[in-house]
Amino acid sequence: MAKYSKKAGEEVEEALHEQKEGKLKSGSGKKVTSKKQAIAIGLSEARKEGAKVPKKKD
Repeated sequence: MAKYSKKAGEEVEEALHEQKEGKLKSGSGKKVTSKKQAIAIGLSEARKEGAKVPKKKD
């Protein structure tokens, strides 16, 4: 099982919260409605901040 850092979990939680409120936007500026996409955005942001997140699947 892949291990995620606490910071990564917090980023995903924050992204899901924003998505639920309708404030989360994708790279193209469109509103995110998918839960899966919100999780992916949260993990991506955690990766950028240097949190321990497993590699993306190809």
